[in-house]
Amino acid sequence: MGPLPISPSNCDNKLLAVLPVEDRQRVMAQLSIVPFQFRQVLHKQGETIEDVYFPCGGACSLTKTMEDGRTAEVGTVGNEGMLGAAVFFGDGQAQSDVIVQVAAKSGYKMAVRSFVEEMNLHGAFYNRVIRYYQALAIQVMQTTACNALHSAEQRCCRWLLMTRDRVGSDDLSLTHEFLAIMLGVRRSTVSIIVEGLQKAGLVDTRRGQITIVDRQRLEASSCECYAAVKANFARLLPDAAGFSGS
Repeated sequence: MGPLPISPSNCDNKLLAVLPVEDRQRVMAQLSIVPFQFRQVLHKQGETIEDVYFPCGGACSLTKTMEDGRTAEVGTVGNEGMLGAAVFFGDGQAQSDVIVQVAAKSGYKMAVRSFVEEMNLHGAFYNRVIRYYQALAIQVMQTTACNALHSAEQRCCRWLLMTRDRVGSDDLSLTHEFLAIMLGVRRSTVSIIVEGLQKAGLVDTRRGQITIVDRQRLEASSCECYAAVKANFARLLPDAAGFSGS
């Protein structure tokens, strides 16, 4: 697909939208629009990164797969950020799968060469990406601690809240099977957790969809990690307001 037309209406990605006009126009001239479809794999663990991505909505999961085939999520990215920034730091190999967990109408794609050249200018784009990459690193560290120390129910609440913030809607198109993969637990465990949350009036469920009914109580049922990650994004990227729908 050809280059994007230069228009403020195209800036559905917060990392790009807050750039100074001149920088944003230069960067956007190097982007192309791509679909972000459910379960689409943007980067494959162990393979070379050819392009970096800027989501315009939805949510993407960074998942690690072990030698025995088990998979768990280590981070989540929405339109507050980007995917593939590690190429600038010399790592051209994907260290995780990047999968679209909640679809969006579209996102932006940028060739690695163009991305590195833009970063080497050390301008506003560089500063934004560096700060975002730090916020994402903190998220991954918090998620690692969370997976080791907090209950599956707390982690499920955290995951639903983080995904809701990125999607900007209480209605999440999710199956129990996919949620189990993200949390690194059995599908039956997720079914028990979600059933309990529904009985408590925190969520409502239909086939392939979970709706958050009481966000305040869901936050109270979550662990400290949701608030910690959100606070760090707000601290490092205050003008982008952290997440979608925040």
